[in-house]
Amino acid sequence: QVQLVESGGGLVQAGGSLRLSCAAKGRSFFTYTMGWFRQAPGKDREFVGAISSTWSGGRTYYADSAKGRFLLSRDNAKNSLSLQMNSLKPEDTAVYFCAAGPRQMLATTTDATDWGQGTQVTVSS
Repeated sequence: QVQLVESGGGLVQAGGSLRLSCAAKGRSFFTYTMGWFRQAPGKDREFVGAISSTWSGGRTYYADSAKGRFLLSRDNAKNSLSLQMNSLKPEDTAVYFCAAGPRQMLATTTDATDWGQGTQVTVSS
């Protein structure tokens, strides 16, 4: 198990950037696939992007809505995960959740075993 705490959310104008961070507590952080999901009001929680464990090559994959604009990275020495979000759009407005999963794939909510409490991202038009 890992305990996850997100930070870095806020209010930004369309076209701007934000960097979200996720701090993890747990000795096995490097074995987990880590990712981000988001949930807008009245909508289901949806996948944003994930990065596999070091053992699996640290491969990144993204939802189509995030490709070319968002960039994931992880620092196993610091037990941290980051999401750099550029060219933000109003439709990116949501609560963003950090997630961890034990398998190579982390693309649905059922793949995750641990969640952070979420951080609000609001993009104004």
